[in-house]
Amino acid sequence: MKSVRCLLRSWPGMEKSWREATMAWKGPPGSAGESKAASFQDAVRMLNTLQTNASYLEQVKRQRSDPQAQLEAMEVYLVRSGLQVEDLNSLNIIHVTGTKGKGSTCAFTERILRNYGLKTGFFSSPHLVQVRERIRINGKPISPELFTKHFWRLYHQLEKFKDDSHISMPAYFRFLTLMAFHVFLQEKVDLAVVEVGIGGAYDCTNIIRKPVVCGVSSLGIDHTSLLGDTVEKIAWQKGGIFKPGVPAFTVLQPEGPLAVLRDRAQQTSCPLYLCPPLEALEEGGLPLPLGLEGEHQRSNAALALQLARSWLEQRDHQDVRELTVSRPGTRGQLPLAPVFRPTSHMRHGLRDTEWLGRTQVLRRGPLTWYLDGAHTTSSMQACARWYCQSLQRSKRPSGGPQVHVLLFNSTGDRDSAALLKLLQPCRFDYAVFCPNLTEVSSTENADQQNFTVTLDQVLLRCLQHQQHWSCLAEKEAGPDLWSGPGGGAEPGGPGGSQLLALHPLHSASTDSLVFSCISHALQWISQGRDPIFQPPTPLRSLLSHPTASSGASILREAAAIHVLVTGSLHLVGGVLKLLEPSLSQ
Repeated sequence: MKSVRCLLRSWPGMEKSWREATMAWKGPPGSAGESKAASFQDAVRMLNTLQTNASYLEQVKRQRSDPQAQLEAMEVYLVRSGLQVEDLNSLNIIHVTGTKGKGSTCAFTERILRNYGLKTGFFSSPHLVQVRERIRINGKPISPELFTKHFWRLYHQLEKFKDDSHISMPAYFRFLTLMAFHVFLQEKVDLAVVEVGIGGAYDCTNIIRKPVVCGVSSLGIDHTSLLGDTVEKIAWQKGGIFKPGVPAFTVLQPEGPLAVLRDRAQQTSCPLYLCPPLEALEEGGLPLPLGLEGEHQRSNAALALQLARSWLEQRDHQDVRELTVSRPGTRGQLPLAPVFRPTSHMRHGLRDTEWLGRTQVLRRGPLTWYLDGAHTTSSMQACARWYCQSLQRSKRPSGGPQVHVLLFNSTGDRDSAALLKLLQPCRFDYAVFCPNLTEVSSTENADQQNFTVTLDQVLLRCLQHQQHWSCLAEKEAGPDLWSGPGGGAEPGGPGGSQLLALHPLHSASTDSLVFSCISHALQWISQGRDPIFQPPTPLRSLLSHPTASSGASILREAAAIHVLVTGSLHLVGGVLKLLEPSLSQ
């Protein structure tokens, strides 16, 4: 805690500005009539008062053995909001869960079906820049005006049921889930792609009774305090979205969790299919270009194709009836999903898919920003592999050195030391850590506010990241640590021997810095060389730190600066807010 206080004193006024930035907005703007005219930011501030905290998560954990208690509570809120569970059936829902890749799978699926001229709804989480990103119509976040209208309509409807226990309002995610259902119904979408929040069995989206089709993306370890500490326990949770008679698809999983999914499906009378790899759908045809980078996206695309095809088939779509289909048998006691030739609508949908903050690259003059919200062990492995492969494909500049920078944060109960260890082979020259706070002195953007943590907590967390990184560097044996016999890459390493030659500045150690917010971190990394991100005030006080001073000089002179931003989708969202101002409009 002493280190945190020292860090606070390093930036005068920081503690005060943080408190101002995170002061909860305590009430609706006046009367009901005035609420209708309230701004989008007013609605978001009120929504933020519903953010959950650690005590609520503990309550959820205690109740997880009784899914009915949670799902019935969500159904009560749904009825209070003016809907019945049966009303959701008309949304023709595609329900998707998984540990990694479920958002990308949803994005692929939605884009494919939109190509067929269908009006789509899409509910996802978390948001990156603005909360309205979570509720999309035809791929675009709903407008601030539409968000504001639906928010206050739902808020005031639920407020009618307020009693002495003050439990009239559902928590943040539950409220947004209810709001999404209302928006999709009132906007008369043809279908809704719904991404599970956490888990599946007890997730509030699981009040959906009759989806058209379900999907399970790659499984791994995450949210262990809520879902369990093994992949098998997590698979049991994910399989909770299976419904009787509703087809479900999953990608290839390790044998243990795949067996759990199979058993859950059999118990529920759910026909579960294993997706063939994307290569099987490419045989005899052209390769399928994807709008999202990274080898791991091929698995997500394969799942999306099966979900889209199943939805279209059940809706008796002419384009799908003409597909040539073969069913290639079974694998591991699971039937394989059909192998078919993707239609032009499907091909173009995969190619045109955009999903910000996931294997995203922004090139700005000498700076290249690599953005990926990986936050689990398996997704971080994929992120490191994608980053290193991207570096190897990039053109090496002439006339100066390349500098490689890691910008990292991790939150919740995730093991940041394990995540950082996976990034060591990437050979960064500098590691930068900061909270998921865009600016410490701004109270204008409520979308980025988080009332579940304090300033001390997030700064202490960043200092712990820095300490983990320093310990990993100290254990490093030298430049050949990641080389196998004969100088080749260690099996399974994300870069290979070519990667070791990429960094001219440091061979076995990395300088590290902690910043108070994302803006300060980007200022130091970019040194005014990003043509779009141009903060008005230079951080001269930072240059008193030896690493900051020498690093600033090196960054200003570098021919190329490569920056990997990872560890948290909220961190990536804050970076995008500053690098792409148009996303806030």
